[in-house]
Amino acid sequence: MALTGDSAAITFTEVDEVNHPTATYIYSEPAAGPAHVTHDKKYGEGWGRVDVAHAPSSAPASWSSKALLDFLVDVFLPAGYPHSVTDDYAPYQFFDSLQAFSSSIAGLLSSRAVLQGVGVGNADASPTSALLLHILQDTSGRIATILFAHRVGTALEPECKMYRLAADIFNDLAMILDCLSPMIPAGAPRVIILSTAGVLRALCGVAGGSSKASLSAHFSRWGNLAEVNAKDSSQETIISLIGMLVGSLVVSHVTSFAATWISLLMLLALHLSLNYAAVRSVQMTSLNRQRANIVFSTILSSDPELTLLTLPEPTKQQPTQKHTQSPWKTLTPAQVAKQEKIFESDGILRWSPTTTTTSTLSSQTLGYCRIGTSLQQFLASSSPSSTSTGSLRTPIPMLNLTSLFSKEHFIIFLTNSGKSRTWHANILLKNTSTTQSQLKAWAHALLTARVLSMPSSDKVEVEDIMNVLERTLSFLNDYERFDRYAAALTEKGWDLGVAALETKSGRRIVV
Repeated sequence: MALTGDSAAITFTEVDEVNHPTATYIYSEPAAGPAHVTHDKKYGEGWGRVDVAHAPSSAPASWSSKALLDFLVDVFLPAGYPHSVTDDYAPYQFFDSLQAFSSSIAGLLSSRAVLQGVGVGNADASPTSALLLHILQDTSGRIATILFAHRVGTALEPECKMYRLAADIFNDLAMILDCLSPMIPAGAPRVIILSTAGVLRALCGVAGGSSKASLSAHFSRWGNLAEVNAKDSSQETIISLIGMLVGSLVVSHVTSFAATWISLLMLLALHLSLNYAAVRSVQMTSLNRQRANIVFSTILSSDPELTLLTLPEPTKQQPTQKHTQSPWKTLTPAQVAKQEKIFESDGILRWSPTTTTTSTLSSQTLGYCRIGTSLQQFLASSSPSSTSTGSLRTPIPMLNLTSLFSKEHFIIFLTNSGKSRTWHANILLKNTSTTQSQLKAWAHALLTARVLSMPSSDKVEVEDIMNVLERTLSFLNDYERFDRYAAALTEKGWDLGVAALETKSGRRIVV
């Protein structure tokens, strides 16, 4: 808004969601003198004048290709696109739309096979038997939904990329079983096949719906989660509609057994390939277990003071001055997305290479880690034997561990599986633990397993493990090193406020 001075005019500039001007309104007072004043009968005052000037991009115009494109953007994309969503929204939605198109056509082929299996076109088929089969499929699917959600509910958000792809694998397997059903003898075998397909579709619904909700929350930049979900539904609706129209032509021409299976397998292969490309394009900013391994192994490997931990008798001398700038290498979410796998072993401790290439051949598997474990599991990890009274015998020096981690929000201990030097870390979380303290616990377990896995001819005793735990914890605490790590990660775009390390319901302890 601006005043023009002596003319007593005010200029209003109207902008859209991203602050782009759409129109300009100029209000001016009427000229003085009774000959030029038009009086309002109600108020008895002169009327002002408003001149409207539309911006070139928003001026009314006849239908054109640009006007049609703008209309489609307004209908199918969130308001303020591309500024209202993250940078990886567009490539993900592109591949997701293509996979939905291929899935719609494949779904018509499988639906036709199901109708043949239940007896459509067969005069001897009973509508009652088809209804009972539908009830059995629906019942088995609902039970599978409850059990699957209970089993993996906690892991759906941290591992949303994996479960997004797994959902479509479940759905494609269900389509294959549907197409196999007409070839299965009627009776119990066909019922089992179709019920299994119903179970797989139920798993697809749980994994797909929950993981897409997490991805939508990731894409939403302006707190527009509801709109992102709504526009995603609009995109799926129009793509599925087009797929059904094209699929109606396909199913009318593809009728033979060989042609049906060739078309189905090609569509399913294309479907999974597009889904894989879609989830690979997502650049999550939360640190789950795999991303934490990649980020922390890279940042620790580039720390020049890490070599102190590899010495037989590490010196106690500290650096002469604090680093004013980060001397280590910190990866961005985009760089980590190129390295992470879609399917990764749960809880694995992997020391990744320091390069940002997609190759993971040089990564080293150190062992496995459980975070948020119960105290009984923590104690039994070193000695599974127990007495008849329910008490446990453990070689873990709990008094020393409690003293070592008295100022931390977690307690860690590692055990190995013999000569293979595969280390199993267990992390107890105190009831005061925060998201950042959980990340520190994971980094500490990864670093400790790295030091313990270095070649050594001596057998590692409990005292050696305690010594390494003390040295690595001191390393992370010196000059608030881990806090500086966290600050560097935040500057690179990581959201350390999202808890994504626990994939099961965890326990907390009070010492």
